[in-house]
Amino acid sequence: MAVALPWLEAVGGGRMARAAADGPPRRLLAIETTMGLLPQHFFPRAAGLDYEPSAYLAKLAPFRDRFTVFSGLSHPLVDGGHAADICFLTGAPHPASGSFKNSISLDQVVAESLGTETRFPALPLTVAAHGTTSLSFTRSGAAIPGERSPARLYRRMFLQGDARQTAERIAELRAGRSVLDFVASPARHLDRALGAADRARLDRYFTSVREVEAQMQRAETWERRRKPKPRLPPPPEQPEQEFFTLLSLMGQMIRLAFETDSTRVVTLFVNPAVWVPRAPGVAHETHALTHHGNRPEMLAELQALEEAQFAALAALLAGLDGVREADGTLLDHTLVLYGSCMGNANSHSNTNLPILLAGGGFRHAGHLAFDPADHPPLANLYVTMLQRLGVETDRFASATGTLPGLEPA
Repeated sequence: MAVALPWLEAVGGGRMARAAADGPPRRLLAIETTMGLLPQHFFPRAAGLDYEPSAYLAKLAPFRDRFTVFSGLSHPLVDGGHAADICFLTGAPHPASGSFKNSISLDQVVAESLGTETRFPALPLTVAAHGTTSLSFTRSGAAIPGERSPARLYRRMFLQGDARQTAERIAELRAGRSVLDFVASPARHLDRALGAADRARLDRYFTSVREVEAQMQRAETWERRRKPKPRLPPPPEQPEQEFFTLLSLMGQMIRLAFETDSTRVVTLFVNPAVWVPRAPGVAHETHALTHHGNRPEMLAELQALEEAQFAALAALLAGLDGVREADGTLLDHTLVLYGSCMGNANSHSNTNLPILLAGGGFRHAGHLAFDPADHPPLANLYVTMLQRLGVETDRFASATGTLPGLEPA
């Protein structure tokens, strides 16, 4: 049996015969907060390296030289207010339309390249009062449910079953593959008799089946391998259902997932909408606060809540930066994307999105400001990130190339 370990210079992060010169693995963490951010407290007034930090960016002061904030960017044709939440990493147009079909998300493109070497090709996570909505979508546009329980995630990553439990799990996986074969086999004979539209639907169906089969095959292989031993004890089975409590626990789980090389790709869907988060001065539900109508008392409350979210982001970045790895830290080798598909929640605008990119070995540029009326697509940033992660492509969603102004270190 192979034993999963954190990345070590001597063994190259668990990769057999990996050259030491390759360095530690690169990773992606993508976070979306669904309720947007007050632009006057997020975007700096000046562009470039010498900007004066906004109220929110001041919370990230220890990492100022290690992130870039972007203004003016958005996904072309992604509209619909809150409906755009699920398009943050896909850029698929018109999510509120009746004929909408999502496309593959950024994390899944990365997982196709990096995910074969870890137990979990990607981990879609969710902090929400209910539901399992995540940021992750397969190549066929199918939603991938997000994990909402930090305790359940901990068990999946680190608790090893005995020989009997392992055998039962492998048998379940093989039975699942047999069911897929049984269901798909009769449909294969229909192809020649179908029209173009039905053939396209059938092709999407077989693509989905192949995706699930590949996942099951990988899961069976990893089921036979020892799980790593984390440095932290398990979180409470039923932690207090409070927004910032769950956000902090998920941040700890993300750090452990990267530290033990259990995955190299994580998404975190953060939906504070129906919560009254525990933050100083906050007494109302988040969604109600975002429809503030420019009332000063509501704006002050919303600012306090969003500042607390940036304090939580600062804690997450500090956790990643506190783990040494080769010639740097986890943060140095992890691209951390943070933002929202809502530019202004009060007006349900999906333009001028608040976007921040930290870590990942870039020569960070301070504040990159683009004209909201004439800007490159947000997907250009995604292409830049894909290339930095070793994915050889110049295309993703609406991208027209890479994003100017952001260069590797």
